Amino acid sequence: MKSKENSSYKIHFYSGVQSKRTKWLWYPYIPEGKITIIQGDPGEGKTTFILNIAALLSRGADLPETNNESEPRVIIYQSAEDDIEDTIKPRLVNANADCTKIAYISVKNTGLMMGDNIIEECILETGASMLILDPLQAYIGSDADINRAADMRPMMNQLSEVAKRTGCAVVIIGHMNKAAGIKNIYRGLGSIDISAAARSILLVGRLKNEPDIRVMTQLKNNLAPEGRAIAFEIEGDYGVRWIGHYDVTIEDIISGGTSNPNTENKHEQAANIMKELLKEQEMPCGMIYEACLDQGIRKRTVDEAKKNLGVKSVKKNDGWYWALQEI
Repeated sequence: MKSKENSSYKIHFYSGVQSKRTKWLWYPYIPEGKITIIQGDPGEGKTTFILNIAALLSRGADLPETNNESEPRVIIYQSAEDDIEDTIKPRLVNANADCTKIAYISVKNTGLMMGDNIIEECILETGASMLILDPLQAYIGSDADINRAADMRPMMNQLSEVAKRTGCAVVIIGHMNKAAGIKNIYRGLGSIDISAAARSILLVGRLKNEPDIRVMTQLKNNLAPEGRAIAFEIEGDYGVRWIGHYDVTIEDIISGGTSNPNTENKHEQAANIMKELLKEQEMPCGMIYEACLDQGIRKRTVDEAKKNLGVKSVKKNDGWYWALQEI
C-alpha cells in the first residue's frame, strides 16, 4: 500500500502490534495502568474500604480472597474532605498501614486538579502503584461542570493516559446519584464519560437487614470476568474485618438488600445440608448442588459453605466427590 507524502495520518495493521497481558494490582477488581471507580451512597464505607486496601498494599500483604503477597507498594492518597492529622492518619494507623509507603500531595496556593501535570510527576517521583482521588468532584476545578461531557471527557482521557504511561492504578471515589429506574451504570455521579473511562467500577453498600456488614461488588469490568462480591465489617475506628465472598447481587446492594433478606441463613442451610448428606459417606458434588438448589441455595453459597466446613474434594473415575474428612 502506498503512503501519501506529507499526510497527517498513518495506517497501521494489528499484525504489527505486540499483544500483552493486563497487569492487576488486585485481580479482577483494580487493574494497573487504568482507572477504577469506587462508588456508593455517602456513609456506606467507600473510603474505609479503599484505605484498608491501601494499608494491605503498603505492607505487601494478601488482599481479600487472594493468596498473592507482593513487595510493599507506594500509594498516593488525596482526600479533599478529611483532615490529614485527626482523621486520615488515625484511620491509616487503625488499618495497620505502613505510613512510610502512603503519601499525599500538597499544592501551594491552589488545590490539586485532575488535569494537573503534577499528578504524573508525583507518581513517577514516588513510584506509586496506586493513586486515590477522594472524592471525584473535588478535583475537577471550579470552572468545570461534572455533568457536562465537554468538560469531563478531556479530563478523564488525560488521566487515563497518565495511568497508562506510569502503570499506576488510578482509583476515583464517587457518590451515586438519586435517579431510580435506570441502569446501574448510569447512577454514578456526573457525566457518563466518567464511567466510560473506567475499566472497572466497584460498588460499596450495605444490606438493609445486615446494617453492620458492607459489601463490595463489581458493577463493570472491561478486562476480565466480573469479580465476586466481598463483604467486610467496620470495626472500631475504621478498622476492617474481612468476611470474604458473599452471595449477593448488585441489585441487592442498590435496593438495600430487600431482595435477599436471608443470605446468612442460606450459608447455614447449605452447611447443614452438607453435614447431613456427608455425615456417613462421601457423595457426588452434583447431588449436593442439586439438594441445595431445591432449597433455593445458589452454587456460590454452597461453595462458600463447603470451604468454611473444610469439606474435601476427591476425584474418582465418574467425577468429583465430596467428603467431610480426608479419604
